[in-house]
Amino acid sequence: MAITPTTDRGRRKADRRDAILRAAATRFAERGYANVTLEDLGAAVGVSGPAVYRHFTGKAGVLAAILLDASTRLLDGAERVLDDAPDGAPDAAAALRGLIAHHVDFAMAEADVILVQDRELEQLDPGARHDVRLLQRRYVERWVEVLARLRPDQPESDLRMRAHAAFGLLNSTPHSARLPGRRPADATTRRLLAEMAWAALTS
Repeated sequence: MAITPTTDRGRRKADRRDAILRAAATRFAERGYANVTLEDLGAAVGVSGPAVYRHFTGKAGVLAAILLDASTRLLDGAERVLDDAPDGAPDAAAALRGLIAHHVDFAMAEADVILVQDRELEQLDPGARHDVRLLQRRYVERWVEVLARLRPDQPESDLRMRAHAAFGLLNSTPHSARLPGRRPADATTRRLLAEMAWAALTS
């Protein structure tokens, strides 16, 4: 869990770090990781390229921070949903709807991050990639635990496949948002995503 800075200097540093991460996610999504330089990232937040090193070890460190943060936030959110959900098979449906809503919220708010994760995960060094994949596996297992309560007749391997298929559907949001034409209203998009994910997971 991130520690909230308690001094003005600490808060400014944290704000600058967050700004770099937001700018990086946007530029990596638009242009690809390989086509973005530290100078590009610095210019996006009003500092020199070398100043980025005050916050990260380099461009690879920026990418690692984006993907580790995304995986951590998804897992933490799932655990909050399940901590708040009543136990018991009848309530598993409510828990699953909570997980779907959580993922939809993330997908809608973090379209650039999802694109970066989809395209650039293999750019991470082996240690960071291992950490991201470990967080992702833990996230999947939280969904499988709920699905197993709803569908005790199905093997875990099938439930895990359903979860991955639902993630693919939910994570299609940033791709569809870049298609020509007017994007549907957020409320419509959220409803359609939630309905389709529910159908894929429980059919």
